[in-house]
Amino acid sequence: MDETQKGVQSLRNEIRREVRAIFKMNMTFEGWSVPEMDDEEAAQKIIEVMQEALDELKKENEEN
Repeated sequence: MDETQKGVQSLRNEIRREVRAIFKMNMTFEGWSVPEMDDEEAAQKIIEVMQEALDELKKENEEN
């Protein structure tokens, strides 16, 4: 394992916690905005937006 892989591996749990926190924060905000929301549908839509953002980051990174 090279130094880059070691560095990213050490951040793995932190990155996962942060992604989960962003998801939960957005679910909370959505619940405040739309009290009668369908939690399952809202979760799916938020995950879709998060995936789009990750895909954009991946594309930007590949272009550099």
